Amino acid sequence: MQSEDMNKGLALSLLWQKRLLDGTFDSVTEEVHWDPIQTAVIICDMWDQHWCKAASERVGEMASHLNEVVMKLREKGTFIIHAPSDTLKYYEHHPARLTALNAPRIETEEPLQNWVRHDIKREGVFPIDDSDGGCGCEPRCLEGKLWSHQHKAIVIMNEDAITDNFEAIYLLKQRCIKNVLIMGVHTNMCVLGRPFGIRQLVTQGFHVVLLRDLTDTMYNPKMWPYVDHFSGTDLVLQHIERYWCPTISSNQIIGEPFRFKGNLR
Repeated sequence: MQSEDMNKGLALSLLWQKRLLDGTFDSVTEEVHWDPIQTAVIICDMWDQHWCKAASERVGEMASHLNEVVMKLREKGTFIIHAPSDTLKYYEHHPARLTALNAPRIETEEPLQNWVRHDIKREGVFPIDDSDGGCGCEPRCLEGKLWSHQHKAIVIMNEDAITDNFEAIYLLKQRCIKNVLIMGVHTNMCVLGRPFGIRQLVTQGFHVVLLRDLTDTMYNPKMWPYVDHFSGTDLVLQHIERYWCPTISSNQIIGEPFRFKGNLR
């Protein structure tokens, strides 16, 4: 028997941006009601450690709140996919990893891509310059793979799945899941471009929503357009709302939104 909480479903207020006749954009809100059983969560690259110290600190700050959201959605019957890229060896014997590994390969209408890059014809000019890697630390951190698993504050249950590749798409199709909530880092890079990221999911026909308060960019304020870090994130969120998918805030799920302590605006 399903619990009363599972039967309540997900009532969401989606924020997206509509292009007007003069070429400008206007914020639009759309009310939807999703069946939790036909919904999945994808947690993107919430690693234990990042090569950029500031990025690592922000992930650590956000992780507990993100886990609360995930726990609430899991209670409702939503399928949870953990996607900490480049760490699958760490989880090779975990039941959640085996679930993904055993997902049947399913044909897709559009070709799957290992990385879906920015296409200026599809989404215009990208709103920030992240060509330096996005680290704003002084001195700049040395790039390299420092992560080995997902942040420990995010609980992985046996009934979840762990992957960092096309298995995510196969899992969604296997379960006839139509709706995907995506959260994690980094908005301008992996959240958009990974094989399980926004561009791929939208191209494959899923209804995708990004949790705008549970994400973060790799953006250095010394790069164009020379705004503070959190304003840079806002620009990327607006870009996604215009060209890819709507966003919501986590307070629609657990009652309180998340805010970085460094965001003093």
